[in-house]
This record gives sequence, C-alpha cells and structure tokens, in this order.
Amino acid sequence: MRKSAKIAALAAAGLLAATSLTACANEASTTTSSDSGSKGDGKGVKVKIMVGGLDKVIYMPAMLTQRLGYFQAEGLDVELLSEPAGVQAETALVSGQVQGAVGFYDHTLDLQTKGKHVESVVQFSHAPGEVELVSEKNSKDITSPKDFKGKKLGITGLGSSTDFLTKYLAVKNGVNVSEFSPVAVGAGPTFVSALQKGSIDGGMTTDPTVATVLQKKLGRVLVDMRTPQGSQEALGGPYPSSSLYMQTDWVNGNKDTVQKLVNAFVKTLKWMSTHSADEIAAKMPADYSQGDKTLYASAIKSTLPMFTKDGVMPENGPETVEKVLKAFNPNIKNATIDLDKTYTTEFVKKATG
Repeated sequence: MRKSAKIAALAAAGLLAATSLTACANEASTTTSSDSGSKGDGKGVKVKIMVGGLDKVIYMPAMLTQRLGYFQAEGLDVELLSEPAGVQAETALVSGQVQGAVGFYDHTLDLQTKGKHVESVVQFSHAPGEVELVSEKNSKDITSPKDFKGKKLGITGLGSSTDFLTKYLAVKNGVNVSEFSPVAVGAGPTFVSALQKGSIDGGMTTDPTVATVLQKKLGRVLVDMRTPQGSQEALGGPYPSSSLYMQTDWVNGNKDTVQKLVNAFVKTLKWMSTHSADEIAAKMPADYSQGDKTLYASAIKSTLPMFTKDGVMPENGPETVEKVLKAFNPNIKNATIDLDKTYTTEFVKKATG
C-alpha cells in the first residue's frame, strides 16, 4: 500500500472502525468456513490475513510469500490487508474480520488472559526486530532505559508489542510504567515526523523506519533487538515475535488450509535464508523502498538475523515472552498461562519434514 493511500485509509478507519469490523466479521466468518469451502475467483481457497504493517521488514514474509507465488502454488487465494500496528491486526482477528493475523506472538498470551484462544501456527522470528531509538537532541540525556523517567516514548499503538517491550525495558531498569509517557505514533513517516518535531524523545520502531532515522541523523540506536544476541542482552533469551497466529477453533476446523499456509511461509523463510538482502528487496513492491533502494536493502540486511529458517518456535522462546509480559502487565502477572495453547508446531513439522 502506498503511504498516501495508507494515511487516507487510516483517516477513514477512525470514522468507520466500529461499523466496518462488525460488517466484516459476518463476511469473514463465511469466507473459509471449512477446507472444502469458499473459493476465491477461481484461484483457490480464499483466506484473509491482516498484517500489522505490510511494509515493515519484520513482517516481510507475508508480502514476500505473495510475491514469490507460494500461496498460489498451494492452491490458496490470500488477501493481505494492512494495519499500522500489531494490536490492530489482533483486533481484526478476534472480531472475525480476517482468518489470520501476522503480528507478534506475545498477543497470544495477552489474549488468553482475556478468554480469547489464538495460537501461532508458524513462527517467523526468534528476536523482536525492534530498535529503541533516541532523538539526537536527547541522546546525551537518554543513555540507557534507566533514563526513561519523565520522557515521551513513541510506540506504534497502545497495547502493541512496541508498548509491551518499552514497558519491559523501563521496569527492568528501575523505571515504573507510570513514570514515562507512551505516545502512539505509528511507524514510517509518522514516527519520523514525531521524532523530528520533538513530539517524542525517543521510541521503538523497526526497519525501514530505523534506517530512515539514522540516514537523516534524527536519532541514535539505544537498544538493538534485531538479532538473537540483541534479544538475549535486552530480554534475557530468544523472543519469538513475528508470526502467523489464528483463532484456535478456526485452526482446528480448517487444518488442510492452515497446512497450506504454513507450507507457503516455510518455503519463504527457507528462500530468505539463501538469498541476499538485495535479492529480497528486488522481490518486494517498488514503493516499499520509498525511493531509496539501497537504503531499503540495507534495512533488510540489518533485520534478516531475526528470522527463523524453518518456522519452528525457538526453544525457551514462549517462556521468555511470558517473563517479559509478567514484569509489567498485572493481568498476566496474576494469571496462569498455558503456553502450550499459545502455539502449535503441528504444521511446521509437516512442512519441514
């Protein structure tokens, strides 16, 4: 989606959110009600997937799978939709607007405490792919998360994974979540503008926004979680983030379709592991580079270490996520979470086997 179109779409969504979700819920509930069900324009089984930012590098496998033709090869007609934050993709899923969401795995734990049963069916990553940036103006005042007190910190949206991780970094470093102000600024141009105007002192975002901020010399990297090593240092272990998660009841009722989706994504992850950032960038929509192909390829290269090669949940990953969320989220801290119900390896094992 082009940036101008995305901005217009967001404006419209603000006015029509309540009615659109309700209307789309009825449509989605019948779109692929069973594996023998709906066909989309003769192309195959129709599936709608909401992505928490299609042009974000952390969610790149979604569009790349489409561009490589792997969905079609599996007999699927996949429609990829986009929202600026993972929490909005989550909302679209639980409302029934879509059958799947590409977002952070941590939403599955949060939703379980709210009585919603969703599970990751293929894990794209073993690190968050997120970066905490600080503005150049504040780089001397904010040298670690210990300095978050009294600051305005950008996140994609309230209740998003950037919100979760920012709160964890604060609490881990002795700053209470009430002592700083999270500011929902989205990603891309809106994040860059907020940093430039001083609306935020820093913030958490992903590539290609990170690459743009650094190129324009608007900010510096404070915490880099784009690699397994960075995840280990900041969070104490592997942090499974980007994933395809779906409502458990839908998964159980549509196993053939889910298997085909997972097959396609695993093929993409394997393809990514054997191709360069330049080759990957060349497969993506031209407007994702925002006019700078070299910078976009560089952004992909910086983020590639976060991705798995096989879609398998990293060992001890769910436990790390639970530890992070329990550190600041009272609902999760006081809840008993069944981690086994937040993900399944049933489909990736068949795809890789």
